Amino acid sequence: MRQMTPTEVQKGLGSNEFEVVDVREVSEVAQGKIPGAMHIPLGLLEFRMNELDKNKTYVVVCRSGGRSSRATQFLEYYGYNVINMQGGMMAWQGPTE
Repeated sequence: MRQMTPTEVQKGLGSNEFEVVDVREVSEVAQGKIPGAMHIPLGLLEFRMNELDKNKTYVVVCRSGGRSSRATQFLEYYGYNVINMQGGMMAWQGPTE
């Protein structure tokens, strides 16, 4: 499983290198998310993964890195190009929306 640090993710924001997918619950995202991140709670990922494009790269984010690791492995299995963000939002120092 490929991984990126929060600093690497922050540097790549706004580029066309990747899009961010936040797999936290609604109540967690309400406290702030990475600007432009798509929100798909982990429990709905199986049903909403068709919203993702297999030709794009996605960085998957959660609170601490556990759920995003599971989501990354799940999406990799189905042929998506995904990267886990290490440490999750607890390690994020960048802006939120």
